[in-house]
Amino acid sequence: MEVDISLSPRVNSLTPSKTVAITDQATALMQAGVPVILLTSGKPDFDTPASIAEAGINAIREGYTRYTPNAGTLELRMAICHKLKVEYGISCTPDQILVSNGTKQCILQAVLAVCSPGDEMSYPEMARLADATPVILPTHRAENYLLDPKLLESKLSQKSRLLILCSPSNPTRCVYHRKLLEEIAEIVARHPRLLVLSDEIYEHIIYAPAAHTSFASLPGMCNRTLTVNGFSKTFAMTGWRLGYLAGPKHFVAACGKIQNVLFDRDMEFSQLCLHFASSLNYVANGEVVSATVKAFREKRDFKSRVLENCGMLNIWSPGAHYLFLISSSYYGSNVDGFGVDLYPGAAFGDDNCIRICYAESLSTLQTAVEIIKRALKLAIAV
Repeated sequence: MEVDISLSPRVNSLTPSKTVAITDQATALMQAGVPVILLTSGKPDFDTPASIAEAGINAIREGYTRYTPNAGTLELRMAICHKLKVEYGISCTPDQILVSNGTKQCILQAVLAVCSPGDEMSYPEMARLADATPVILPTHRAENYLLDPKLLESKLSQKSRLLILCSPSNPTRCVYHRKLLEEIAEIVARHPRLLVLSDEIYEHIIYAPAAHTSFASLPGMCNRTLTVNGFSKTFAMTGWRLGYLAGPKHFVAACGKIQNVLFDRDMEFSQLCLHFASSLNYVANGEVVSATVKAFREKRDFKSRVLENCGMLNIWSPGAHYLFLISSSYYGSNVDGFGVDLYPGAAFGDDNCIRICYAESLSTLQTAVEIIKRALKLAIAV
């Protein structure tokens, strides 16, 4: 008898990630010996701070004996509570914090925990996994890709359950200023079923005079907001797989139930690395973060200046470590041997642009820029 190879309707409804497919293709080329410079990865080109790395080594030596599965250590959750209080004035208790294997896991668990069939939210593929309905709110270059509150209000209904905000944003790097967030909060307050998932992973990669506002710190929003964050961008810890969710106890506990089903244990040694009441104390304006932001600013300014001179217009937004460049004037040109891996804007909703990550070393960026410049000259000649 033939084996039944049918799949769950949930799986069949999913669309493969364009960004993952492009990265896989570039990786295959590299493995085949083709030289490719990856400007797609969001992994910072910095060493993890020594104090955190040393704590990880000690964790391995200790055999993780002090650490409990899933929710996150009490010490780490207390340290996160302290961070939220000091930086944003948000008061919470350790049972309002859930530590997980990265921010993406946090987001998925939040979606599964709060969305029911037919509910409306963004993040299309995660919505489909929860049998919810994805609703995309378009943003535009002319408004620096910031959400228009009037558009938001016009799209909300009784089925609207979860509004996902990302500030600073990937890929557009836009930063929502406090006044705009307050307008959005006023709209949210008028819809009892509507929750906000605030993705704040780039909170410290931000360039003055811009400033980050945590959505949960706005009046009346603490009990309506699920804040997702982590340490991978700020502390160059992308491979350590550690993120957290902060929010009302009821919702955090529901996310914890899902996490307990899906995973036996968190990345325990990573938790000891971030057993860092001391390390958390130097996030916002500390030496490590200041040096990181300074380096990112230098890389941003270098790439922006060179590529704008090549006719690729850039939206100057003050956060994250990406360029979102207008590149449509070159569409239709073919150049052989390009050798730089980039993401098309279509993967993020704007087919006129490309996304370039400038988290790589400055020397790598300089090489990549020279390749891009040569390719653009050839494209014009063609």
